[in-house]
Amino acid sequence: MTAVQAPPRAALTRLAGLRHTSPGRLQLLLAVLLVLAALTGLVTGLSARSAGTGTADLRDRAQPLLAEAETVWSSLADADATAAQAFITGGLEPPQLTRRYDEKLAAAATALTSAARRVPEGSQGAEAIRSISTGLGDYTALVATARALNRQGKPVGAAYLSTASQLNRETLQPQAQALFQQARREAAAGYADSRSSWWLMLLLVLVVGLGVALIVTQAHLSRTTHRTFNVPLLTATGLTVLLAVVCAGVFAHQRARLTGADRDGSAPAEALAEARNLVLRERADEALTLAARAGRGKLEEDFGLLRERFVVSGPEFDEVAGLMTKAAQQHDAYLAIHDKIRGLDDNGDYEGAVKLAVSEETATTFDGLTTVLGEAITDRRAAFDEEIRSAGRGLGALTVLGPLLALAIAVFALTGLRARLEEYR
Repeated sequence: MTAVQAPPRAALTRLAGLRHTSPGRLQLLLAVLLVLAALTGLVTGLSARSAGTGTADLRDRAQPLLAEAETVWSSLADADATAAQAFITGGLEPPQLTRRYDEKLAAAATALTSAARRVPEGSQGAEAIRSISTGLGDYTALVATARALNRQGKPVGAAYLSTASQLNRETLQPQAQALFQQARREAAAGYADSRSSWWLMLLLVLVVGLGVALIVTQAHLSRTTHRTFNVPLLTATGLTVLLAVVCAGVFAHQRARLTGADRDGSAPAEALAEARNLVLRERADEALTLAARAGRGKLEEDFGLLRERFVVSGPEFDEVAGLMTKAAQQHDAYLAIHDKIRGLDDNGDYEGAVKLAVSEETATTFDGLTTVLGEAITDRRAAFDEEIRSAGRGLGALTVLGPLLALAIAVFALTGLRARLEEYR
């Protein structure tokens, strides 16, 4: 009685038996070529699609989220400084300061709404947005109360302003900073996703494997049939080289542009955003020190720490060196005015200190500083946009072209080996 083998075992036995005959070996080589060509086409399409999706997500979500988080952070710091400046003028506040305060709060609210659509639900960023949205109403109510009491000449208004500023600086701004950090992490993850390193490593292995399999097959045919060239297999080999060159060109270009977007766009914009927030906090410290009528204290100490942290040199600023030189000059000019303000206040001339703090000279100097930093940020964001748009070029076409080339390789491999197999029939 003959034993019946299980189907998988029988298939393996038959497959192993193929290598003992000439047509069997050709069938095995054909199967290997077809499988490698199919996998190469599939992985090429997936690699291009993954890289394209990652690049688009970085361009359309991660980087805009970073800009919106920075807008929220800087707008809250600016609103805090502006509210304090308006308060120390006493009585009816200057319309330009009231208008600036309202504009900054509106900018923060708009950026929050936009950022809420870009962060994952339940993430740290979403929690920060909820916390800021909730606290913003309390903050504006406290500032409004402080203003009303200040117009009535009641000293308790300073206490409301202090409470509002404390809410802004100890709750809202830290949450905005947390959102900014979350955006930075998402941008970093976006760069990693865009590079699709694992997909590219697998693609490299498959392309090399397919090329080696084609060469081995042609060598085997040359040895067994004494025919030097098999035109269809040579064509398949040429298409494999073409696929490798196209993939190398497209992915090398994408990676180079991604590196440029990070080095010349994202990194400088992040550093500049932090520099702008430092000087906005300096301005707020100055105004709040005067509003508290406490002379030098904790806020002035904080001012001293902030002025030391403000730097305009480093590799991240190389592309905007001219603007940073101008920013350094503007910052030095502002610090000189600040030292005069502190000198007046320390010598008992509080009214003179307030007058200088809210003067046109101080406002022009400080606004000049923030304007230059804003121009530098805009310049670097434009550099990022240019690089990231270039990085995405060719990926969409490769998503379709790669599988089509692999299909053509499979067809030529089949054509080249089928003719030899028919010779054994």
